[in-house]
Amino acid sequence: MADALTGLDKTTLGAIIALVAAFFFALSAHVQNMGPKSTSTQGGTLVLIGTQALIYSVAALFIVKWDYWMSGAVVLFAAAGMLRPTLSIALWIEGIKRLGPTLNAALTSSGPFFAAIFGILILGETMTPMIAGGITLVVAGVLVPTLMTRGILATFPAWAVLLPLGAAALRNVAHAITKVGFADVPSPLFAARVGTLVSLVLVAGQFLIRRQRIEGRLGDYRYFALSGMITALAVYLLNQALELGQVITVAPLVASSPVFSALLGYFVFGRETLNWRTWLTIALVVPGVGIIVYAAA
Repeated sequence: MADALTGLDKTTLGAIIALVAAFFFALSAHVQNMGPKSTSTQGGTLVLIGTQALIYSVAALFIVKWDYWMSGAVVLFAAAGMLRPTLSIALWIEGIKRLGPTLNAALTSSGPFFAAIFGILILGETMTPMIAGGITLVVAGVLVPTLMTRGILATFPAWAVLLPLGAAALRNVAHAITKVGFADVPSPLFAARVGTLVSLVLVAGQFLIRRQRIEGRLGDYRYFALSGMITALAVYLLNQALELGQVITVAPLVASSPVFSALLGYFVFGRETLNWRTWLTIALVVPGVGIIVYAAA
């Protein structure tokens, strides 16, 4: 298998790694959901990001070169960390409050289209008809469970639709910025470390300024810590995929995470039911992923 992987071109290998990252993002969400409901969102976020920062910092001692800190890529990776997850999560949470979870999730799933825009404008990537078709199938599949269920608020201000769209745009412009930084420092681990440290400083600062407390027992947050470990691997793989491949193909493949989440929820965690919506999602996303991977080859 190793020989087969080494025989692949960088773009195809990046696409495969993006799918593995999508799996671990889905696994992380399920593990996080195993924790007691007495935990606070703010405290959980702090533990989650703090765990990632600790893992990257320890790993960087043995892998990352110290002269990386003197490169211009530090500014780019820091900017990416400020946009994702710090600002994008803030817009996403506010979008849930204003629009409800269903419409918010539906609009956020537009992320691959923003990836295409930023990939073309910032990185000069090329959109082929096959990639466009694959992206459309993936986005349509992700939309299925959100547009066919309840959860949309009856009334909301028109400007509120900009919240989830902004969250999706920020996440994907962060992908593009990270990709630009790799031209100077091609280190997925260093990019993850810088971005996560910036996120940790911002989240911890907000936590202290608002004088918030970690509710519940510290032991209740062990699932957030475990989720942080898995997310650390997922983010590293995402950065590796971006370093090898194109934003225009990596982003929609990572967006297929809900399919992995549904399958894990049913076969591993026993929390999900596979109804016709789930099967329709799979029927749309899997061919879309296949088309994107094939087009990237």
